[in-house]
Amino acid sequence: MTRYALRAASVAAALGLWQLVTSLNIDLWLRFSQFPTVADVARTFADRLAGDDYWTDLTDSLTRILTGFLLAAVAGIATGVLVARSRLAEDLLGPILEVVRPIPAIALVPVAILLFPSNEQGIVFITFTAAFFPVMVSTRHAVRALAPGWEEAVRTMGGGRWRILGSVVLPGALPGIFGGLSVGLGVSWICVISAEMISGQYGVGYRTWQDYTVIDYPGVFVGMVTIGVLGWATSTAVELLGRRLTRWLPRTSYVPSGRPRTPRPEPTAPGPTYPAPAAPAAVPTGTDPEEARDEHLV
Repeated sequence: MTRYALRAASVAAALGLWQLVTSLNIDLWLRFSQFPTVADVARTFADRLAGDDYWTDLTDSLTRILTGFLLAAVAGIATGVLVARSRLAEDLLGPILEVVRPIPAIALVPVAILLFPSNEQGIVFITFTAAFFPVMVSTRHAVRALAPGWEEAVRTMGGGRWRILGSVVLPGALPGIFGGLSVGLGVSWICVISAEMISGQYGVGYRTWQDYTVIDYPGVFVGMVTIGVLGWATSTAVELLGRRLTRWLPRTSYVPSGRPRTPRPEPTAPGPTYPAPAAPAAVPTGTDPEEARDEHLV
């Protein structure tokens, strides 16, 4: 409860500082006089919640992000496992993937406009591309880092290729896979909002850009807050799913002070004390161990 209270206090302090510098119109090096206050954003947020357009934009953005991300998760995990396990696949797909991977997904917007018949499909393609490469690279590294002894043990017990894949490769690579999923989801949110600003008709990104063009700065901040909350909620869902699927992994205990915890000695009941038993005498050199044991027992 103390940690949750501390987190709530940090958010409240940040909002209070925002309200203070904007209400006082502080202009030093940063121009806070151009910013809306927290009260202005809250009023605009309440007005948006009462309308239908906000929920339509929210539904469209979530549909796009979930569709592209789920497709990228399936394709990225499959491609990462294939490239890590097959030399032929690495030789055929590796050069193409490494050439396309550095290209920002948002730079593919013109390609999506020319390639797909509708803007909706193009935005899903941008979201897919943004999440695919983090998932693929993390899966590839996680599979290559597996200990070869696990696979050899399954082969010794008569397991085939699919048995190794389901019992060793995928379970062992799950921590790395979920790390890539978390990163890919964050990148997907960045790219889907940018794609909506460029070629969308509905969505949180499209509405945020429209508010900026009509100089509705409280509406812009409503869109920013909405994007942040949605990104946090989806990332938390992926993290919780990863923890549930990797419950068999050992968990390290967190000590806030940074010092290892030493267990307290167990209290003993009062009673008579007895002297500690004496250590057994060393066996002289040249003495048979069996004779020394018999002599000690006597």
